[in-house]
Amino acid sequence: MTPVALTIAGSDPSGGAGLQADLKTFHQHQVYGASVVTLLTVQNTTRVSRVEVMDPALVLEQLTAVTEDLPVKAAKTGALGSAPMVRAIAEAAEGFSFPLVVDPVMISKHGAPLLDDAAREAMGPLLARATLVTPNAPEAAALAGRPVDSLEDARAAAEALAEFGCSVLLKGGHLEGAAIDLLLHEGRIHELRAERIATEHTHGTGCTYAAAIVARLARGDALVDAVRGAKEWLTRAIANAPGLGAGHGPVDHLAPLEP
Repeated sequence: MTPVALTIAGSDPSGGAGLQADLKTFHQHQVYGASVVTLLTVQNTTRVSRVEVMDPALVLEQLTAVTEDLPVKAAKTGALGSAPMVRAIAEAAEGFSFPLVVDPVMISKHGAPLLDDAAREAMGPLLARATLVTPNAPEAAALAGRPVDSLEDARAAAEALAEFGCSVLLKGGHLEGAAIDLLLHEGRIHELRAERIATEHTHGTGCTYAAAIVARLARGDALVDAVRGAKEWLTRAIANAPGLGAGHGPVDHLAPLEP
């Protein structure tokens, strides 16, 4: 049976981020993708001009419709937008029988807020129900309540977030030097290194990375293997970005799974 992966995320009409990027990534990884829409945006590669958060009750109805009918093997959350939405998804996640990856999307590539202050404060119960949380450095700083300006800071923040009971993938793209991600899993920190690629075409990298991990978990990969494989694939996707749009363009969601 084809594995099923689920994204609970916002919509990017330009296709580079959000649930559109997730579904492309699922397809490329040969899993069936389902989606629950949490918010709508008006955006492209140069701007975000409007964000409309859905009614949490409607989102939960979508979630129920999917999970009661499809054999979901792994899921992720993306942009949730509001505290009521975060609380609703956290409560629903109590009943999940599959791994959940939480990508705590707070700010778009263009600087538009996708999670308000109240929602950030409500993230604790959701992190407690996550298998893995995947913040970048600014998101980790906001969630852990401490600066993340160096690799040492990242280690400390990852350890603080792991106290919620989840594994932590702290992405190093915002830090200086090589692109080093830290994966804290079962008490051990794994350093995942890649050459930093000089490019403006990084729209949706966080969404795409988390979706690739979810797809690999849905296919049965162990967590560390899923993260390593997703990072290697994402590096190829960034290197082969199609150059679309006048701003921060998307990565190549059709990048091959193997080099």
